[in-house]
Amino acid sequence: MKTVRLTAGLGFYGDAWAPVRAAIERGDVQYVCSDHLAELTLAILQKDRQRDPQAGYARDLLPMMADLWPLAAPRGVRFVLNAGGLNPEGARQALVQLFRQKGWQARMAVVTGDGVLDRIDALQQAGEPLAHLDTGESMTRVREQLVFANVYLGARPVAQALAQGADIVITGRVADAALFLAPLLHEFGWGPDQRDQLAQGVVAGHLLECSGQGAGGNFGSAGAWQRIADLAHIGYPIAEVGEDGSLLITQAPGTGGRVDFHTVRQQLLYEVHNPHAYVTPDVVLDMGELQLLEEGPDRVRVRGARGHAAPEHLKLVAGYRNGWMGQAVIGLSWPDALTKARTVADIVQGQLREKNLPVEEVCVEYLGHNAFLGPHATLLDEDAINEVWLRMAIRTPDQRIADGFGRLFPWLALSGPPYMGGFHGITPGSQLLGLWPSRVDRRAIEPQVAVDVQAVA
Repeated sequence: MKTVRLTAGLGFYGDAWAPVRAAIERGDVQYVCSDHLAELTLAILQKDRQRDPQAGYARDLLPMMADLWPLAAPRGVRFVLNAGGLNPEGARQALVQLFRQKGWQARMAVVTGDGVLDRIDALQQAGEPLAHLDTGESMTRVREQLVFANVYLGARPVAQALAQGADIVITGRVADAALFLAPLLHEFGWGPDQRDQLAQGVVAGHLLECSGQGAGGNFGSAGAWQRIADLAHIGYPIAEVGEDGSLLITQAPGTGGRVDFHTVRQQLLYEVHNPHAYVTPDVVLDMGELQLLEEGPDRVRVRGARGHAAPEHLKLVAGYRNGWMGQAVIGLSWPDALTKARTVADIVQGQLREKNLPVEEVCVEYLGHNAFLGPHATLLDEDAINEVWLRMAIRTPDQRIADGFGRLFPWLALSGPPYMGGFHGITPGSQLLGLWPSRVDRRAIEPQVAVDVQAVA
């Protein structure tokens, strides 16, 4: 039976690609599928594009491919990457320039059509409400502040690019698991009615999409993570998928981390709200009958995924200008470090009220106490805290207020609680982007999706 071996690339913009080298050199993989776009990454890329209209893509694409292509090309390894972000064509142009400088040859494809900012009005006029998924609020409130709007595409246009001979496929906002499902559609020709095979392919993608997290990175609770070997040289997970949908998760020999029942199970449940209806553009996955069977060291067989018909709507995420942030971070030391930090926070908030500044939201965090756990933080012994860093941030519609927020702090160095030190200074405010999740009828999107393949010689 024909099988295909896929490996994880990056799990987010800025992730490490060194483990991909081991998968290419020793893992016998045919495809590297790289997910550069976390939920907020488009907001980061939009800020890049504001500074440079030619930007808007994940810049780690170039150094990653410069390092990996010399290993991949002789072995026939192909790449699928959503590093195009808001500017897939710009990403390809930059990669073409790199390849020409190096004298490398490849066929590069871009998949476009996920960006719909210029179609928002037309979509609404055609009856698409584009209401907020959580609140039901109309998009009208933020329409004039929108700066990007992208739809999560499925695997089929990526598979089309591979069928046209692309060695490297660069996309914008494609659903994470779809990056991995696409090579399987290309290699096996699975149709929309082969739902259980599609579901197994989505499971493979979901288990690989977060790079090292699928092989023991970020694993478990107190004590469990310490039993994961050699995280410094972790191997990203590899999926071996059969034409019938059979699925084995493993990793390259001689790498750190671990692939076993527990690490695979943890990644399987990551970001899954309903295990019986994990919605993707290509199929709705039911995990209720999944079985994870250890077949040996770093070998887990996955069986039993069930698929249901693909949804009629696709997810849309838009970004909008949402005011300005001003922030400051200061350190306070023992004794009474937390009490001192709380006192400073009260003083600064009092100044905001007295000056009647147009502040829409205030964030107060005590780093070392509750920055991660928030209201769930437990304080066992305040006297045992050596130091606390107070971080305060505001959201305001006025850039001048954000720019000046840090000026509320310096005088406290001599006139506030002792000892305040480590003041991080006054920094300009930064523009905030809010996210607007919604849904759109796929029939309004998919006819506009395009695939373009270019040979680089």
